[in-house]
Amino acid sequence: MLVKYVGHAGFLVESSGLKVALDPWIEGNPSAAKGNVGMDVLEGVDYALVTHSHGDHGLVEAIEASKRWGTEVVGVFELANHAQSEGAKAIGANVGGPVSLRGAEVVLTQALHSSSLGVPVGFVVSTGEVTFYHAGDTGVFPGMALLGELYRPEVAMLPIGGHYTMGPREAAKAVELLGAGKVVPMHYGTFPVLRGTPAELRAALRDRGIEAEVVEFEPGEEGEI
Repeated sequence: MLVKYVGHAGFLVESSGLKVALDPWIEGNPSAAKGNVGMDVLEGVDYALVTHSHGDHGLVEAIEASKRWGTEVVGVFELANHAQSEGAKAIGANVGGPVSLRGAEVVLTQALHSSSLGVPVGFVVSTGEVTFYHAGDTGVFPGMALLGELYRPEVAMLPIGGHYTMGPREAAKAVELLGAGKVVPMHYGTFPVLRGTPAELRAALRDRGIEAEVVEFEPGEEGEI
């Protein structure tokens, strides 16, 4: 799959002819600004998957992309209803079984966090080519082992900054529970309070004896995973 890092917790992923955005926070995002990422990056996106309603996770941008280019917003039921009320096309679902998106399957998962619209979620996305997991904002939780057993994600996008989410130690345990071979760190460094680093994640993985590759992107960078 081709991955472009928007910055913070935001990504664009292209796989099997499908283009999705995940938590595409752009306006006011210092990481996106550092990578020269603007709203035009969302043109042509089929679906914008938004994990929760906090302003640093791209609901506003997803709604704007829907109005400009017809992107469909995907999220928990209440968040999707809000997007529709703002004039966006949206698909509302909830934590549970798969939702079909043009040949791909998306599962909304539990996330331990907060949200003003419904509950926070993560996403497991299976395109036929690859299965990846975007955890959203969350702490580590035992149910990640069940996600690993059911869906076997090859790539895990995990927050490592701490304070509001997992830090590197907790993210290393999440990798162990999920069984993912590759981990993409996110939600770190955007603000001083998000202190966790990819180097600390690598060290925590070594300490646990976990052989997983840490795939690190700079804002605005893209590459194949």
